Amino acid sequence: MVSSVVVIAGVGNGSGTGAAAARLFAKEGYTVALISRGAEALNALASSINSSGGKADSFPVAAYGPDEVTAAFAAVEARFPSPEYAITAAIFNAGHGVWKPFLQVTPEDVREVSKVNIEASFAFSRAAILAFQKNEPSPATGAKGTLVFTGATASLRGNVVTSAFAAGKFAVRALSQSLAKEFGKENIHVAHAIIDGGIATNNERGNRNSPPSGPVENTTPNSKLSPESIAASYLYLVNQDQSSWTWELDLRPAHEKW
Repeated sequence: MVSSVVVIAGVGNGSGTGAAAARLFAKEGYTVALISRGAEALNALASSINSSGGKADSFPVAAYGPDEVTAAFAAVEARFPSPEYAITAAIFNAGHGVWKPFLQVTPEDVREVSKVNIEASFAFSRAAILAFQKNEPSPATGAKGTLVFTGATASLRGNVVTSAFAAGKFAVRALSQSLAKEFGKENIHVAHAIIDGGIATNNERGNRNSPPSGPVENTTPNSKLSPESIAASYLYLVNQDQSSWTWELDLRPAHEKW
């Protein structure tokens, strides 16, 4: 029996969307391949999944650049070769945030936004689609594979300190839309999720979807998105049958003030 593999890029410190997706997909029987910076947190997440009865392996990268992402994906395919394994899902959850007034944005800021949000997402998408093209369509969904991108409020609109961040997120959204149009006819499902609000994580660096200099944090119940709920939405996308594929989901907390 072929084991389905999900490749997830971007798990942070193990308390956000990427980690929640890894845990959920592992519970659903997927073999989980984790690509992220920070080997210590990455290995801890993989170890936690394995000790809970799942199967996961970590593929740390020094940076989210196209070469690093391509090499990591190749390592995933070498670790989980066909015909025993098949990569059937991939989630690009990596991102780079810059929240500065426009005249304070530096060339290095622009280069890093471009490298992570554009160059790395292109490299990840290419590797995922090439892997999907080797698969037979799923009897349940008709898909050879599903590629999901994590977006943000800035995917749809810029703000006073998000010129660089929004430019990167606009690019990811445009890429996902283009890929959905091009590869849907090949039975490859591409989806984009707008995460419109803060995510409830314990990341000391703060929420990467909104500027730290923004309004006073809303602490009322249901004012932030649960990483586990986002992960459940990603699993829903992967399980959709091809008669009704979703390209874009727009997720926000019930008590959002955006």
